[in-house]
Amino acid sequence: MVFRATILSLYPEMFPGPLGVSLAGEGLKTGLWSLESRQIREHGLGRHRAVDDTPAGGGPGMVIRCDVLAAALDAAVKADDARPRLLMSPRGQPLRQARVRELAAGPGAIIICGRFEGVDQRVIEARGLEEVSIGDYVLSGGEIAAMVLLDACVRLIPGVMGKDHSGDEESFEGGLLEYPHYTRPRDWEGHSIPDVLTGGNHAEIARWRRAEAERITHERRPDLLKG
Repeated sequence: MVFRATILSLYPEMFPGPLGVSLAGEGLKTGLWSLESRQIREHGLGRHRAVDDTPAGGGPGMVIRCDVLAAALDAAVKADDARPRLLMSPRGQPLRQARVRELAAGPGAIIICGRFEGVDQRVIEARGLEEVSIGDYVLSGGEIAAMVLLDACVRLIPGVMGKDHSGDEESFEGGLLEYPHYTRPRDWEGHSIPDVLTGGNHAEIARWRRAEAERITHERRPDLLKG
């Protein structure tokens, strides 16, 4: 089963962007995953292919129309498509590593990139869109957020990172932030690699790494320890 990503955007030319280089790009070229980006405006209304309108109740900005977005979504996927339908939105559920792993293990994702003030609520409800946020901040659109989500997923696809266990000890995988890393030279500008890492005692190294991960998590993300 190949992980298939379908992007709905007003700027589909932004893809694959950074997803087309490095390990993700190699995986895309060799068929470990696939990417399709589609233009929402193809389903816009009138001569100018309008996709948005003023918000009901007044207020600044514009809102993407439900009929336009539904038409774009319905044209992109078949009724029996089991892939989750995601809407990148700052009000969505925070993206966590556990959800990334679920997505990466599945058939792929259909990702809608919002713009303007947002998307008409009716299409979110009618098409069962899952709103996803990559952080507590607002971007100009959902395209960069979609790239972040896809990068997090694609690197977990078997074969993309080379060794399947490459990500087992990374931040968030075990509920902790990752321990510090060191490499040659052993001494640099008065700083040395901790002796425990060069002593060859793997049990001591494992204990040190665990202790460092707990220390860093406690200092920087105590909310993870509460979770």
